[in-house]
Amino acid sequence: MDVFFYAVPGLIIATAAFAAVKIIRRSLELRSAWNSGLTAEARCLRSYTTTSGGGGDSSVSTTLHHVYEFRTREGRAVRFDESNGPSTVVEGDIVTVHYTAGRPEKATAHAPSPVKAAAGTIGILIFLGVVVAFSVAFMVTYHEMTSWFDMPFGGPDVTYVEPDVPYEGP
Repeated sequence: MDVFFYAVPGLIIATAAFAAVKIIRRSLELRSAWNSGLTAEARCLRSYTTTSGGGGDSSVSTTLHHVYEFRTREGRAVRFDESNGPSTVVEGDIVTVHYTAGRPEKATAHAPSPVKAAAGTIGILIFLGVVVAFSVAFMVTYHEMTSWFDMPFGGPDVTYVEPDVPYEGP
């Protein structure tokens, strides 16, 4: 039964760490694309939405996606899918994309806004840090509470006297 109280918070910590890595990686990709100075005109090939949630009484979340295609300076055709784009971009529109020479498939059509991106990344990382801290505190508290029961009857501050030996006091 103790495994449950360590495994679940451990799983939560692992999930939070995985999410933090993904968020930091995407933030660095955006920053690299914006700082590279390489831009191209891309055509929006498709716009679609995905939904999640809605089971039972939960709310439904809708995410707007765009599929873009552009040519790099070397002439290579690149197609990429980006989520959370502006709803004003529709199929056939031309937009400016930012990309890096080494990984043009990690391009972005989002306008450069490093302060906004950094604030969002930091906010999410703080939230994930609170989740990890709560999980660790839960495990430590559980361990402290259950280790008390492993002690002899009466707890850690009880003085035991042998029954056959008369107590003479301090």
